[in-house]
Amino acid sequence: MDFTELKSLLAGRDPAFWRLLASQSLQAVDFDDLFLLSSLRKKAQARGLAQPDASAEPLRLALLGGCSLYPLRELVEHLLVVGGIPVKLFVGDYDNFVSEIMEPDSPLYEFAPQVIFLLPPDQRGKYQGRLTDTREQQQAEAAAVVQQLLDLAKTAHERTKAEVVLGNFIPPFQHDPGPMRSRTMGSDWNFRKWVNLELGMSAPAYVHICDLEFLASRYGGVNSRDERAWFESKQPGSSGFLVQVSRELAHIIASLRRPPKKVLVLDLDNTLWGGVVADDGMQGIEIGDTSPRGEAFKAFQKYIASLKDRGVLLAVCSKNDHARAMEPFEQHPEMALRPGDFVSFKANWEPKSENIRAMAAELNLGLDSFVFVDDNPAEIDIVRRFAPEVTTILLGPDPSAYATTLKDSRLFEPQTLTAEDAQRTDQYRSDAQRQALLASVTDMDAYLQSLEMEGAITEFTALDVPRLSQLINKSNQFNLTTRRRTEAEVEVLLNDPAHACFSMRLKDRFGDHGLIAIVVCRLEGDTLEIDTWLMSCRVLKRQVEEEVVNEYMRLAALRGCAKVRGVFLPTAKNSMVRDLYARMGFTLVLDEPERRVFERTVADFQPFPTKIRLSRKAYESI
Repeated sequence: MDFTELKSLLAGRDPAFWRLLASQSLQAVDFDDLFLLSSLRKKAQARGLAQPDASAEPLRLALLGGCSLYPLRELVEHLLVVGGIPVKLFVGDYDNFVSEIMEPDSPLYEFAPQVIFLLPPDQRGKYQGRLTDTREQQQAEAAAVVQQLLDLAKTAHERTKAEVVLGNFIPPFQHDPGPMRSRTMGSDWNFRKWVNLELGMSAPAYVHICDLEFLASRYGGVNSRDERAWFESKQPGSSGFLVQVSRELAHIIASLRRPPKKVLVLDLDNTLWGGVVADDGMQGIEIGDTSPRGEAFKAFQKYIASLKDRGVLLAVCSKNDHARAMEPFEQHPEMALRPGDFVSFKANWEPKSENIRAMAAELNLGLDSFVFVDDNPAEIDIVRRFAPEVTTILLGPDPSAYATTLKDSRLFEPQTLTAEDAQRTDQYRSDAQRQALLASVTDMDAYLQSLEMEGAITEFTALDVPRLSQLINKSNQFNLTTRRRTEAEVEVLLNDPAHACFSMRLKDRFGDHGLIAIVVCRLEGDTLEIDTWLMSCRVLKRQVEEEVVNEYMRLAALRGCAKVRGVFLPTAKNSMVRDLYARMGFTLVLDEPERRVFERTVADFQPFPTKIRLSRKAYESI
């Protein structure tokens, strides 16, 4: 890797240094290259070269383990910082993680970490008995290993509320004990695979698995190990493998703060099929099982269809005649994707950047939620120039690599999956029907009445925690404070007497919107403060806002509060709700650039009338 330009930018104190540093860090596969990039970053920081767009508050990250954590700590810190997440590190002592977690007054708890990475020693993944022991004995010991690690994670989480990233075990890649490897649970191979499986399947929401087994398999088992490095300096793997582990850990930590992308926008010709449909006709395009290339395009479509089942929205953006572009989806027997799979289908001669902007407006989503995939570098460049918030993927000439390229982009990895994810496309298509009806009426009250809306308000429930966390962490536009919470942090709210939390669901004659609003209220003396209020933009101006206000004002009255306080914390994306509290009859009591505070007395509040038939679950006292 050539660092000449990077060093020149550093010498000239050019802010472009950071963009190139991030790009080269992303591409670096060699340990020495990545370590050198980390050194250049430190020089830039020492010289006061400010990093643009970095978070102001550093993440407190604790690294614990039964191995040496240097130089792994250097690589992880570097990847997080160049990714825009400054970090403050606590590094535990070698193989002292049990004491560091179990002792209440240990330095770990003084540090108050937000994320803890625990890498247990390799020896913990070995069966201590004989190969001839019964399967029941071997499985019992595996279960005990899993429980010990999860108990440590539980203790650390309960004392810090931190997310815990737990490394699992690298399987051995030596031949010994030969064929017996697969015939007994006591072999290192089977025992570790079993422990790893149980760790992943048993981990609670606050535990995230750093899958060393997968990383070693992907990187190469023999290449992942370095016995000399272990004996000389207690390194958990080879230098190249440390790069893989540091990248995975940095990715997991970043994903706790950044939601996955929401919309996949696809070109058509030579992207979803081979050939140009306008020139070759529907019968002339390559798709299906009659040729290797056609089979590869079909496999790519099948993978895209699986993303839709995870809740990813699919869209088409193609330079094409609309009727000709739609024809294969409607009539070709080998197509894996059909018209109903897409929430937007734009085949015209407008610039693709403009079409994607139009999609964002139609779907009420930010451009940074979109990923655009095309085989044409010129089209990719246009989108990068004129819609730079959109993430782009340029496909190569070989369609057999398309699915792999999209999978390895890691842009659509879900933290959790809910039943509502699979219904998301239907929800957006139903919304298009609502918009069509709205465009045809002149009386808003009559329109709302015609929707036949039914709402349900309920306290937070354990069943809803994954969906609640999803919305909290990805909602940006209608979000008054944009406070993020992990699943574990949402679970804490369920039984917290200082908070009252509720969500709202909505359905109408066109379909079910699902869970669309979340409110977290905090009791402070005679005041109920709205800590979090967010909603799906798809239900704006359906009187959901009014029902939410009715509900938290009702709660305030039940708790004997004199007033309700609402806070607006501005971000680059939530300007649409800057004056929401004022529109709801609140009085502005503090107006600062970083914070606006509104209040409303409870005694004189009259509930807003709405067209929503509402049901609610009774609240316990807070």
